Amino acid sequence: MRFLVDNALSPLVANGLRNAGHDAVHVREYGLATATDDVILARAAQEKRIIISADSDFAMLLALRKAGAPSFILFRASATRVPERQVTLLRKNLPLWEAALMAGSIISVEGERVRVRALPIG
Repeated sequence: MRFLVDNALSPLVANGLRNAGHDAVHVREYGLATATDDVILARAAQEKRIIISADSDFAMLLALRKAGAPSFILFRASATRVPERQVTLLRKNLPLWEAALMAGSIISVEGERVRVRALPIG
Protein backbone atom coordinates (compact mmCIF):
# COMPACT_ATOMS: atom_id res chain seq x y z
CA MET A 1 0.00 0.00 0.00
CA ARG A 2 1.01 3.61 -0.54
CA PHE A 3 0.95 6.09 2.36
CA LEU A 4 1.47 9.79 2.95
CA VAL A 5 2.24 10.49 6.61
CA ASP A 6 1.18 13.95 7.73
CA ASN A 7 3.35 16.31 9.75
CA ALA A 8 1.18 15.66 12.84
CA LEU A 9 3.05 12.33 13.07
CA SER A 10 6.73 11.51 13.27
CA PRO A 11 8.76 10.62 10.16
CA LEU A 12 9.51 7.40 12.09
CA VAL A 13 6.02 6.21 11.09
CA ALA A 14 6.88 6.46 7.39
CA ASN A 15 10.22 4.76 8.04
CA GLY A 16 8.54 1.92 9.92
CA LEU A 17 6.05 1.37 7.11
CA ARG A 18 8.85 1.37 4.53
CA ASN A 19 10.73 -1.21 6.61
CA ALA A 20 7.58 -3.34 6.47
CA GLY A 21 7.59 -3.19 2.66
CA HIS A 22 5.11 -0.36 2.06
CA ASP A 23 5.57 2.71 -0.11
CA ALA A 24 5.43 5.41 2.57
CA VAL A 25 6.48 9.05 2.44
CA HIS A 26 6.40 11.70 5.14
CA VAL A 27 5.22 15.17 4.04
CA ARG A 28 8.63 16.57 5.05
CA GLU A 29 10.24 14.46 2.33
CA TYR A 30 8.13 16.39 -0.20
CA GLY A 31 8.88 19.75 1.39
CA LEU A 32 5.26 19.96 2.56
CA ALA A 33 5.85 20.28 6.31
CA THR A 34 3.97 23.58 6.44
CA ALA A 35 1.52 22.86 3.61
CA THR A 36 -2.20 23.25 4.10
CA ASP A 37 -4.40 20.21 4.54
CA ASP A 38 -5.86 20.91 1.09
CA VAL A 39 -2.42 20.65 -0.52
CA ILE A 40 -1.62 17.41 1.34
CA LEU A 41 -5.02 15.96 0.46
CA ALA A 42 -4.49 16.82 -3.22
CA ARG A 43 -1.02 15.25 -3.22
CA ALA A 44 -2.33 12.05 -1.63
CA ALA A 45 -5.17 11.86 -4.16
CA GLN A 46 -2.83 12.52 -7.08
CA GLU A 47 -0.45 9.76 -6.00
CA LYS A 48 -3.18 7.41 -4.77
CA ARG A 49 -1.76 7.41 -1.25
CA ILE A 50 -3.56 6.80 2.04
CA ILE A 51 -3.13 9.70 4.46
CA ILE A 52 -2.07 8.87 8.01
CA SER A 53 -2.39 11.65 10.58
CA ALA A 54 -3.49 12.76 14.02
CA ASP A 55 -5.25 15.75 12.42
CA SER A 56 -9.00 15.16 12.15
CA ASP A 57 -9.38 18.00 9.62
CA PHE A 58 -8.73 15.54 6.79
CA ALA A 59 -11.91 13.64 7.70
CA MET A 60 -13.89 16.89 7.67
CA LEU A 61 -12.49 17.87 4.26
CA LEU A 62 -13.31 14.46 2.80
CA ALA A 63 -16.85 14.66 4.19
CA LEU A 64 -17.46 18.21 2.95
CA ARG A 65 -16.25 17.29 -0.53
CA LYS A 66 -18.19 14.01 -0.54
CA ALA A 67 -14.92 12.50 -1.75
CA GLY A 68 -14.43 8.77 -2.23
CA ALA A 69 -10.66 9.05 -1.93
CA PRO A 70 -8.04 9.23 -0.62
CA SER A 71 -8.50 6.93 2.34
CA PHE A 72 -7.46 8.28 5.71
CA ILE A 73 -6.16 6.70 8.93
CA LEU A 74 -6.64 8.92 11.98
CA PHE A 75 -4.83 8.35 15.27
CA ARG A 76 -7.06 9.96 17.91
CA ALA A 77 -5.88 8.93 21.37
CA SER A 78 -2.76 10.34 22.92
CA ALA A 79 -1.85 6.82 24.03
CA THR A 80 -1.16 5.92 20.40
CA ARG A 81 1.05 8.96 19.73
CA VAL A 82 4.28 7.03 20.25
CA PRO A 83 5.67 6.39 16.74
CA GLU A 84 6.84 2.85 17.49
CA ARG A 85 3.41 1.97 18.86
CA GLN A 86 1.72 3.49 15.81
CA VAL A 87 3.90 1.46 13.46
CA THR A 88 3.23 -1.73 15.43
CA LEU A 89 -0.51 -1.06 15.36
CA LEU A 90 -0.44 -0.34 11.62
CA ARG A 91 1.64 -3.40 10.75
CA LYS A 92 -0.67 -5.61 12.81
CA ASN A 93 -3.91 -4.23 11.39
CA LEU A 94 -3.23 -3.17 7.80
CA PRO A 95 -4.00 -6.66 6.45
CA LEU A 96 -7.40 -6.43 8.18
CA TRP A 97 -8.05 -2.91 6.88
CA GLU A 98 -6.69 -3.33 3.35
CA ALA A 99 -10.02 -3.96 1.60
CA ALA A 100 -11.67 -0.97 3.29
CA LEU A 101 -8.71 1.30 2.53
CA MET A 102 -8.60 0.24 -1.11
CA ALA A 103 -12.36 0.88 -1.43
CA GLY A 104 -12.10 4.34 0.21
CA SER A 105 -12.52 4.69 3.96
CA ILE A 106 -11.71 6.68 7.03
CA ILE A 107 -10.26 4.53 9.80
CA SER A 108 -10.23 6.13 13.21
CA VAL A 109 -7.97 4.55 15.84
CA GLU A 110 -8.51 5.42 19.48
CA GLY A 111 -6.55 3.16 21.80
CA GLU A 112 -7.70 -0.36 21.00
CA ARG A 113 -10.97 0.87 19.45
CA VAL A 114 -11.14 1.14 15.67
CA ARG A 115 -13.94 2.67 13.63
CA VAL A 116 -14.17 2.18 9.85
CA ARG A 117 -16.34 4.51 7.84
CA ALA A 118 -16.79 4.11 4.09
CA LEU A 119 -16.26 7.05 1.77
CA PRO A 120 -17.94 9.10 0.50
CA ILE A 121 -19.66 10.40 3.63
CA GLY A 122 -23.06 11.97 3.29
